[in-house]
Amino acid sequence: MMTPRAALPSSYRAAGMAAVLVLAVGCGPVPGAVDPDLASGSDPLTSDLEPGRASALATQRVDDVLLTAVSERDVLDVVALAVNRDGVIYSGAFGDSGNEQATPIRADAVFRIASMTKPLTSVAAMQLVERGEIALDEPAVTYLPALGRAQVLDRFDAEQETYALRPPSSPITVRHLLTHTAGFGYAFTSDTLRDFASLDSEPDLVGPLLFDPGTSWWYGTSTSWVGRLVEAVSGQSLDAYLREHVLDPLRMPDTGFNVPEADWPRTVVAARRHSDGDLVRGARQDPSPVTTFGGGGGLWSTAHDYGRFMRMWLNNGELDGQRVLSAETVATMAANHVGPLAAGAIVSALPDQSNDFTPTADGRGRFGLGFLINLDDQPGRRAAGSLAWAGLYNTYFWIDPASGVGGVILSQVLPFADPQILSVFEAFERAIYTLVAETSSIE
Repeated sequence: MMTPRAALPSSYRAAGMAAVLVLAVGCGPVPGAVDPDLASGSDPLTSDLEPGRASALATQRVDDVLLTAVSERDVLDVVALAVNRDGVIYSGAFGDSGNEQATPIRADAVFRIASMTKPLTSVAAMQLVERGEIALDEPAVTYLPALGRAQVLDRFDAEQETYALRPPSSPITVRHLLTHTAGFGYAFTSDTLRDFASLDSEPDLVGPLLFDPGTSWWYGTSTSWVGRLVEAVSGQSLDAYLREHVLDPLRMPDTGFNVPEADWPRTVVAARRHSDGDLVRGARQDPSPVTTFGGGGGLWSTAHDYGRFMRMWLNNGELDGQRVLSAETVATMAANHVGPLAAGAIVSALPDQSNDFTPTADGRGRFGLGFLINLDDQPGRRAAGSLAWAGLYNTYFWIDPASGVGGVILSQVLPFADPQILSVFEAFERAIYTLVAETSSIE
């Protein structure tokens, strides 16, 4: 493991925060300098930014945020990257990858990104919308007959193991699935679904739904159904579709549902935060090959690859001459599609998987087509209209179109919404905006 540098002044240390998943906060627009796209596998321990183009002090501050996090065991390993429209403006990797030799983690380390799969699945679905093969407000049962068996859980008594189901008052649409307003949840986001799963219920039941489609927002399995929709309409597996239409055009070779055996040593061993606050790694387990592909999770990726996805978004659907989405579709996906429905606080029903979390600090988050949207600026961070989401193993990203900046930070820790890692994420984001602002001032 690297020898950490001296501790930072308090203004650059990760501030403590409650177990709140702050995915959508913002700052005012700031320009930035750029380095050409950094190659996968670049030295994580040195700056690859073009000499004279970035503030050395500001870059050092970003490094120090991550070094301090590792030295204080807020995280055992972390890879972080920030981009603007033209390329990578910061790349850093600190800690070790969890192998027996404790070798330093590489910038091209491969992470489970879990629910950070969802934005890519949503892009795939919107490509089909662009081609006229699906319609956002069409009942999704048109493409997925199984959704005709979806039922709303009207009454449930966990102690008595009794319940009542009813048909939804309106059909689930594709838009509902893309915005988490269809009524689906997860067992870890709903104690009702956690307890219902243990019952011997109807084998053909889909759901159950927690509410009528379009009447509320709840984080759940909707994007898994979007993945099935992509497969049903395209005639390809989700893995093959994403490879052909998203990953290959964007040159994201290290992103996929399966990791080639030659790359297994680049995968990162997961750790768990114990009740005393310490992090303990599990045993290394090589990735198991999968043949079914979930739209809501399951991808492996690198910071470099996800940075290219973010840059495509910052460039209105195009990167390096490859157009993945039209500019109009990018704008549509980034708009609020849930009206006044807030992406609200979630009380974890399975604390071993997730802490309690709130998608936005002030509860003013909304949802677009596949992304969380924040409504307000927050000084020193991303601007209103920024997009974000996260993955179960404490991986996080944001895309700030107004500022032309995006960032991703990758770790492998359970449970989700780890307070210490969220503090590191906040400090990293603030340091990136300082880097961009100071770089602009010396140009």
